[in-house]
Amino acid sequence: MQEEFLPLFPLSLVVFPGETLRLHIFEARYKQLIGECLDTRLTFGIPAVVDQQLSMVATEVEVVRVDKTYPDGELDITTRGKDKVQIHEFYKVSPNKLYPGGQISRIGEQMDQNLRLQQEVYFLIQRLHDALGYHKEIQRGYHTLRAYEVGHHVGLNLRQEVELLGLHSETERLQFIREHIEHILPVVVETERLKARARLNGHFKNLVPPEF
Repeated sequence: MQEEFLPLFPLSLVVFPGETLRLHIFEARYKQLIGECLDTRLTFGIPAVVDQQLSMVATEVEVVRVDKTYPDGELDITTRGKDKVQIHEFYKVSPNKLYPGGQISRIGEQMDQNLRLQQEVYFLIQRLHDALGYHKEIQRGYHTLRAYEVGHHVGLNLRQEVELLGLHSETERLQFIREHIEHILPVVVETERLKARARLNGHFKNLVPPEF
């Protein structure tokens, strides 16, 4: 396992490989980091911070473009997730820099395919979104379903998203999502049913009295 140094940008969110993330850069340490990324095509890792604890699994990201530059040096940038990395040692301040960094190794991904599992998860997500009245299109069909592409759209909390990122195979990730939706779906359906009933309160209702 070959280790290397990677600048780090801890945030209270999870970035999945392949995901596009827009950031507003305003701290001096991260202005320095992004400046170096623009000058040398440097990449950096984004580890999630959950309950003030740093996740040891992160996603390496690259700067795709600068969307806006402000007079005081602040920046709006667009980034894209690349590889998944394991953090072995974290430095709050990198040597001779302002920003954090760490010794990391790259995590190989197993992009195995299980069409039956993909189909099950696809239709579970549809049921969940229907129950919530959520109309975001996630995929054109189950055969293209990828866990990372739907990871933010199935009701996972931050800790669960970190757990999903840490799984090494696509089958494990889809199984994780399937079990999560199967667990929450009955609660979501019942909650939405009660909310619909509550919305009727306070309004005149055209009801047919029962016959005795």
